[in-house]
Amino acid sequence: MAKTPQSRASEEKIIDIDVSEEMRTSFLEYSYSVIYARALPDARDGLKPVQRRILFQMDQMGLRPDHGHVKSSRVVGDVMGRLHPHGDSAIYDAMVRLAQPFTMRLPLVDGHGNFGSLDDGPAAARYTEVRMAPAAVAMNASLAEDVVDMVPNYDNTLMQPEVLPAAIPNLLVNGTSGIAVGMATNMPPHNLNEVIAGARHLLMHPDATLGEIMTFIPGPDLPEGGKIVGLDGIREAYATGRGIFRTRATASIENVTSRKRGIVFTELPYLTGPEKIIEKIKDAVQSKKIQGISAVQNLTDRHHGMRLVVEVKNSFNPQAVLAALYQHTPLEESFGINNVALVEGQPQTLGLIDLLRVYVDHRISVTRRRSAFRLKKAQDRLHLVEGLLIAILDIDDVIEIIRSSEDAAEASRRLQQVFDLTEAQADYILELRLRRLTKLSQLELEAERDDLRRQIADLEAILSSDARLKELVSQEMAEVAEQFGTPRRTLLVEATGEELKAAANPHDLKIADDPCQVIYTGSGRIAKILGDSPLHRSGPRARYDDVVAVISTTNYAEIGVVTSTGNIHRLKVLDIPQIPRTDAAPGAGGGVKLADVIVSEGNERPLMIVSLDPGSAPIAFATGQGKVKRLQPSYPNKEVFDVMTLADGDEIIGAAHAPDDTALVLITTDAQLLRFSADAVRPQGRSGQGIAGIKLSNGARVLGFGVVPAEDISGHGVTTRADSSRSLPGTTPGSVKTTPLDRFPAKGRGTGGVRAQRFLKGEDILTGAWVTPLPPRAVGANGGAVNLPDIDERRDASGTLLSESIISVG
Repeated sequence: MAKTPQSRASEEKIIDIDVSEEMRTSFLEYSYSVIYARALPDARDGLKPVQRRILFQMDQMGLRPDHGHVKSSRVVGDVMGRLHPHGDSAIYDAMVRLAQPFTMRLPLVDGHGNFGSLDDGPAAARYTEVRMAPAAVAMNASLAEDVVDMVPNYDNTLMQPEVLPAAIPNLLVNGTSGIAVGMATNMPPHNLNEVIAGARHLLMHPDATLGEIMTFIPGPDLPEGGKIVGLDGIREAYATGRGIFRTRATASIENVTSRKRGIVFTELPYLTGPEKIIEKIKDAVQSKKIQGISAVQNLTDRHHGMRLVVEVKNSFNPQAVLAALYQHTPLEESFGINNVALVEGQPQTLGLIDLLRVYVDHRISVTRRRSAFRLKKAQDRLHLVEGLLIAILDIDDVIEIIRSSEDAAEASRRLQQVFDLTEAQADYILELRLRRLTKLSQLELEAERDDLRRQIADLEAILSSDARLKELVSQEMAEVAEQFGTPRRTLLVEATGEELKAAANPHDLKIADDPCQVIYTGSGRIAKILGDSPLHRSGPRARYDDVVAVISTTNYAEIGVVTSTGNIHRLKVLDIPQIPRTDAAPGAGGGVKLADVIVSEGNERPLMIVSLDPGSAPIAFATGQGKVKRLQPSYPNKEVFDVMTLADGDEIIGAAHAPDDTALVLITTDAQLLRFSADAVRPQGRSGQGIAGIKLSNGARVLGFGVVPAEDISGHGVTTRADSSRSLPGTTPGSVKTTPLDRFPAKGRGTGGVRAQRFLKGEDILTGAWVTPLPPRAVGANGGAVNLPDIDERRDASGTLLSESIISVG
């Protein structure tokens, strides 16, 4: 039978509502749900509901640090099915954050597997494993002792904690972030030791000022370290709950190769990954915001940690490039503090003292409730123990009453009447096992009774005295700091703004063409120092006392490196590492090996540095076969060019600038020395083979070469070292002699010269010869100074045996 319109209308329920009022009500309910149940942390334990449920469920599952890891999917499933009726991805994302050491200052989940990085997400939950971190155990500590209120889960089948006991001040230590409806929270991590020190001070001094608390908590402490620049924003945030500070990467300027300087970043701003920074650097270089960068490399690995290398072109000032990087890339980021958290279910913006006070009050409440729980438990146990002791004293009567009773109820009633026991004591006696009737058991019960009485007295004293209660809370905080505390990682510095001025104009990034000096040592190292003032030598261990050549030049000039094969390699002064004027001598470890900054072939060895200025004096060369040559100061524009045609088996052994008014000195392996005027050698072109310098005896070779100003012959000396040709080079110190150069008469070019040292018994060869200003300075194989014998005025005298080998004299 068809329904009439009247019958259909009677079955319908149509309610007229105000749409705007319905939307307002629904939106407020949704907003409250998001704020309270999802996005904002509770100020007491610093956890959002999903985080709290994860830690609670892991505790219920027994996944403590001494337990093996389990699949993340299992934890996510249990949390979702029992406590958190939301998607598995939201639960897993929250658990991943709790396990990330670069996000959490004190991770609460011990993750096994790929939990992501600052640039990449984690693996799926089916691939990773988790268990509680030790800090999570402290967050759940005493949960079974009625320390917090328990509330039903979403379907009223289970109970869950409203808040965790939180022995760790998690909100400040690990920070948090979240976006709710109409509000957001963003809090940086802090150092556990500092937060607990501040909380303990506030506990004992409730009227403490912000200045006093900041002596304990000076600022955030980020997981990856770095720097916080500018503390005004931190002070404002600690006072009002809102503020901004800047985080900056930690950088150092190093020699990334033998010829290049670079900026090495070892700590990055909070939650900023290296790949993002590399991308931003490339964008800034392409847009011309930053100049002077030749390459960027991410050399980070698990063994050496963070290492992001930015190579700087040699013509640019690394400090200025660093300032530009801070200005135009995420290597310096702003962090906005917004301390919004739930206090008694209501979102509030809290300053530092407010945050600490909420936590301190929570710990006082937890400790008081735990003490009350333990007191009640101890009293109940003492009540049973006392009843049991009564029964043991009259055990025969007790047994008789039990045997003569019809049932357990009658036995309990009669025991209560005869021995004046309570129902609980009587029931406990009825459950007594026969093995408890021994004399030893009685002694144990009496000891337990005395111990329980002491515990009860102590707990009653704690509950009756606020001072004792606070003392206990402070002591437990100190134990947590000792167990989990780590040193501060983030450096706090006041902002000056001066470091960014160099980045205002890209042209300011370039190095000026200032005067400088290139120094070369007998140990084969080269370095650059700014300024053109002369280097002074004084004392037996004067700085730079092993320098054998100095070239005054400028930053954008080039110098030449003379090699043993008769070539000169051009070397840009910008490619030479700079050291302070007050630094140790390069031969002691500064600068760089000259062999590392040129590309040599075969047996080619770098010997000396020379100036390539066309206005400089001719360069004199000496070869092992006794030839000399002075090169006309005209050099081709090539990276490498030859300067002398050498005979087969010959090589250059020394080079130096030699004007006409200088003297050339050659010393041979058979201890002959020849000094003659440089103007006796006419300058030649690059293809010249040179002319005879010294006449050699059979088997002898030229070992040492020097150029000395004619007017300063008396200020120079000759240091020679003799040894046996049968000894391996460097294995014996040999005998050494130093004689003023003016003791050796000048001879004509091409002659045999005069004897420079008389050989001792067993010696037949010179293994070292140096022409240097007086007094000479010697350097040993370990880079330290070696004392030379006193100057010997006799040109053909024997040497003095040394106790340590020398490698250079300068």
